[in-house]
This record gives sequence, structure tokens and C-alpha cells, in this order.
Amino acid sequence: MEVKFGITDISREVSIETSATPDEIAAQVRQAVVDASLVDLTDEKGRRILIPASKIGYVDLGAPAARAVGFGTL
Repeated sequence: MEVKFGITDISREVSIETSATPDEIAAQVRQAVVDASLVDLTDEKGRRILIPASKIGYVDLGAPAARAVGFGTL
């Protein structure tokens, strides 16, 4: 699923693909905001992304999308 973070004072979004569920991401962001800590996510390629909760403007939780493979129509 794609997750987009709007970061204060930065014009571009931070976008990552992760296998985590929307509920897992939302819970982690909520906890990081309460604790004034970092949101710590790992993307599908194994890269680790740390975002300070105090700098998050918004979080866009995209719908999990299965990618079509092949030439057939759905």
C-alpha cells in the first residue's frame, strides 16, 4: 500500500510503499504524536524511513492495490 506523508516546511510529499495495513500505520502515527517521537516505517524494499512526528502535516493512507500481471483484461 502507498503511504504519503506531508511534512511541514517541505514542498514535496514523502511517499513509500509498505506491506503494513492502514490500521497499523495509523496506530504507529498516533503513538508517535502522543510520545513526540519518530514514525519508524520499513518499505517493501527493506529501507527504513524515520519521520519526526512533530513535522507531520498529514498522512494519506492509500488503498491496498493488487497489481495486475499479464495482458488479460479484468
